[in-house]
Amino acid sequence: MRFLVKQKIFSFGDNFVIKDDHGNDHFIVKGKVFSLGDKLKIYDLMGQELFYIEQKLMRFFPQYTIYRSGQAVATVKKDFSFFKPRFSIWSVYGSYTIQGDFWGMNFSIIKNGRQVAQVSKQWLSFRDTYGVDIADDENYAFILALVIVIDQVLHDDNHNNI
Repeated sequence: MRFLVKQKIFSFGDNFVIKDDHGNDHFIVKGKVFSLGDKLKIYDLMGQELFYIEQKLMRFFPQYTIYRSGQAVATVKKDFSFFKPRFSIWSVYGSYTIQGDFWGMNFSIIKNGRQVAQVSKQWLSFRDTYGVDIADDENYAFILALVIVIDQVLHDDNHNNI
């Protein structure tokens, strides 16, 4: 399934809606406005929290934990690298890696050696806009949580990315 993630560049609190490829609302993302570090929640359209994303502070490289029902289900850490962004991802859902270009504009999410998502960021947009193609047998909300974390690490001006 294809999703469009359009995050407003000048939004107040990282609140946005994720739409499917037909323009229908599919998920709601809400961020905490006055918090130390990024804290975002992904909801379904009924208002049920699906995932909670929290940035871990006091780290040399950016690190995020993704929670479901109060339990940590994934940790995403940016690794030191000279050219391409690299991430270490621990998850209860499988072994994930990210493969992509130098700028983090186009990348693939690989699970257990198989591509499960293709992500492409649009250039010259008033919003951070991603097209995300996700394999039908994957948890869409979880894959989108990974995409949000990667965007926060690579493109959020509040980080000191190395």
